[in-house]
Amino acid sequence: MKKLFRYRAENSPRGWLFLAPALIFIAIFNVTPLIRTFVIAFQKGTLNNPEFAGISNFQRVLADPVFHKAIRNTALYAFIVVPAGMVISLFIAMSIHKRMKLKKVWESIFFLPYLTSMIAIGIVFRFLFNQDYGLINYLLGLFGVSNINWLNSPEMSMTTVIIFGIWMGLAFNIIILLTGLRNIDDSYYKVADMFGATKREQFFRITLPQLIPTITFLLLMNFISAFKIYGQVFSLFNGRPGVANSATTGVFYIFTEFYTNNNYGKGMAAAVILFVVILIFTLIQRLIMKKISK
Repeated sequence: MKKLFRYRAENSPRGWLFLAPALIFIAIFNVTPLIRTFVIAFQKGTLNNPEFAGISNFQRVLADPVFHKAIRNTALYAFIVVPAGMVISLFIAMSIHKRMKLKKVWESIFFLPYLTSMIAIGIVFRFLFNQDYGLINYLLGLFGVSNINWLNSPEMSMTTVIIFGIWMGLAFNIIILLTGLRNIDDSYYKVADMFGATKREQFFRITLPQLIPTITFLLLMNFISAFKIYGQVFSLFNGRPGVANSATTGVFYIFTEFYTNNNYGKGMAAAVILFVVILIFTLIQRLIMKKISK
């Protein structure tokens, strides 16, 4: 009697053959650099003549006040930009989905920033935030607010980056949330209307629960992206981490130590620490969202 075999894709040699180009690409450009990062983190000297340094690089990083400031700025950015951006994106997505005419046109308009170069947008925002002739200060002046030094004041550097970060994240969030809203069956709302449910009740008892998987995905992606912030700071402050390093972040610290100061081991040790922080936070966030969605 012949033994019955159930087909499994992972046991198909032909399947692995088709996956080989992608796996080779991932191994070369993702896995290898990650392994190399961990190796360099335990070395000192140059890249050509490395010496084993034990955990000294990690001790130097953890004792560096600039790194502490970078982590604080990164955490501040992540815990303000992601929730604020999610609330604003959800409001805009629901407005487009329910109320606005020419929905496709509005979707295209809101999605354009996602397709535009961050450096180009950063240059535009530098003009908008300019203390003397920027549009933002002009609009605030209409309400009697004096000119704010957005770009050249240590106290305002992170506020400027946070505003820019919220705006940059809206496009992707809105498109994904619109997809989630379209997947909600209209019959839920019809039944709710029949029983006299208010719009507020429909939102909290139908819309929000149905969007939990979409919101979970966006929170996960947005928090990971926020902890890796670099381009926003670079484009806003013309390649610098703000005045007196006031807007330095975790990735900017790694870049400065590795490429500018040539402290290769220290830079990679900071990268490993940041990797562990992101990993731990991601796992905690997933556990919390699983409990919420049950």
